[in-house]
Amino acid sequence: MITVELDNFSLKEICQSGQCFRMYETEENTYELIAGDKYLKMVQEGSIINFYCSDMEFICYWVPYFDIDADYSSYIAKINPRDTYLMAAAECGNGIRILQQDLWEMIITFLISQQNNISRIRGCVERLCEAYGEKKISGEKEYYAFPTPEQLAGVSEEDLRKLGMGYRARYIAETTRSILDGEISLERIYRFRYYRRAKQELMKLSGVGEKVADCICLFALHHMDAFPVDTHVRQVLDEHYRRGFPNRRYHGMRGIMQQYIFYYELNKN
Repeated sequence: MITVELDNFSLKEICQSGQCFRMYETEENTYELIAGDKYLKMVQEGSIINFYCSDMEFICYWVPYFDIDADYSSYIAKINPRDTYLMAAAECGNGIRILQQDLWEMIITFLISQQNNISRIRGCVERLCEAYGEKKISGEKEYYAFPTPEQLAGVSEEDLRKLGMGYRARYIAETTRSILDGEISLERIYRFRYYRRAKQELMKLSGVGEKVADCICLFALHHMDAFPVDTHVRQVLDEHYRRGFPNRRYHGMRGIMQQYIFYYELNKN
């Protein structure tokens, strides 16, 4: 077990931020997370978080995953104090971190997320993992890893529809073929330094439009200028930023501001 004290870090807010769909609150202040083929239990009391894993796994995997080394208070400090809406949004979600997740998992997850609610997305992802992912055991916990492209190679559109994917089944099947056939290279996308180049390449995949590509860029590739716009965010832009969002002021952290907005809209009522 690793015990750390962190400011601007909330497991609850991260869990509810819409970035990942295999993180659950199992009891008060206790969370379980499956990422790729790894399992993690976490307990938070105030600013103290216990990560139930080895030192090596924590340093090599979970520190970058949770963006633990970044100072999020410095991002919040850059918000224009006259922007009362964004100040309130950042206050509401000040414990959110931008997760650095597996690219393949994020592509499939956000294909599933289209025109879907969080509960249904979670169910679809779990059924996909149970049907095609590798069975794993961590201590007494039994779980299924996220299936690799190779494990989805022979899966038909009809197979995916039976798991509740609906029209998204075609996107998943075609995207899997594109990756396996080498039409699109995940390794190449990882190497792109510039957000817009990565986004352009991702949009060549079946079913990946601007919003999905932005989610993948932000939550997998850590391109902090990606700014996914869904219905909630569009309404905020129309109401509070009629002249446009102040992109220049928030260059290099637009995605963080988007997460504050998204979380605030989900939770302010």
